[in-house]
Amino acid sequence: MAIEILNGSMRIEIFYERQDRDYEDNICVCVKETGPEEEKTMYANETNFFITAEQARRLAEMLLKAADQSDHAAR
Repeated sequence: MAIEILNGSMRIEIFYERQDRDYEDNICVCVKETGPEEEKTMYANETNFFITAEQARRLAEMLLKAADQSDHAAR
């Protein structure tokens, strides 16, 4: 799964890393940034961090809660 944000200059991809199946933190969050150097927010063009299934679920819950609050505020 991937989503582009910041007018397409940043891409966030989240996936289960099969090669790391023996590790608890085997869900990869990959953030890639493109665009002009003067507009970039990251030092590197790409960074990866790994989270556990429980952390992924908590992150999903937090995102859904914020989205629900945003939807309600827009009414």
